[in-house]
Amino acid sequence: MHAIPDSHRELLTDDAHAYAYLATTMQDGSPQVTPVWFNVEGNFILINSARGRVKDRNMRARSSVALLIADPMDPFRYIQVRGRIIEIIENGALEHIGRLSMKYRGRPWSPVPGQTRVIFKLAVERVSVE
Repeated sequence: MHAIPDSHRELLTDDAHAYAYLATTMQDGSPQVTPVWFNVEGNFILINSARGRVKDRNMRARSSVALLIADPMDPFRYIQVRGRIIEIIENGALEHIGRLSMKYRGRPWSPVPGQTRVIFKLAVERVSVE
């Protein structure tokens, strides 16, 4: 992962409980932004969604994304990353959303009948902080 300055590194930890705002691109080129749960695995940021949602369709069609991770205590302190979705994973995605649910809500995830969860693996190409 591109260098995250030490001054902001804690925002990527599970203890920070920081939300991320994911920007994708619609078919017509217009932007689409959604708050998302995330975690970090090695040099990658993992985002979980349900198959068929707008962000899912956008990332499958156009892999370039931006992600803003805001400090929960000061929303004007943030990390902005730009990169590409390099892998889309369904195997283990239900367990992954379960871990994220514990991180963000403190309770287990309740599966939605008929919903397929998906992990998007983001390779970070550029980083800026504020």
